[in-house]
Amino acid sequence: MLEENVEVVRRAWQHFIAMHGFAEELAAPDFVWDMSSFRGWPEQLYYEGVGGMYAFLRDWFEPFDDLEFVVEGYHEAGDDVVTVVRQRGRARASGVGVEMRYAVVTFVRDGLLARAKVYAEPGEALNAVRGRRSIRVTSR
Repeated sequence: MLEENVEVVRRAWQHFIAMHGFAEELAAPDFVWDMSSFRGWPEQLYYEGVGGMYAFLRDWFEPFDDLEFVVEGYHEAGDDVVTVVRQRGRARASGVGVEMRYAVVTFVRDGLLARAKVYAEPGEALNAVRGRRSIRVTSR
């Protein structure tokens, strides 16, 4: 089951990177995108359902031009999958290049994405799931 969870999360990220969109077919109807652990996030903390996810994407993408996402790796942790991501882009207002590294802890239920909690620092995400089974899985 754990490997299947990683595969669901991997497919969702592949879709996101390729399309800059949400893989609706992989999400549970009650899916929640949780920004409550992402320090400094100025918008709402919880985005519920597919509509909420699209609202998050608008909030996330709006300040940037030329966004690029690279998944550095996936970690199994019980029913959760930790995805470490590097993002690069250019701030639309200033033209300044921006790079950040963060992690998303995704809970998979019945083969669907149920909840994703974002952390500004990958170490915080890994600490949050500490004590559960943790295995490095490559992103390729």
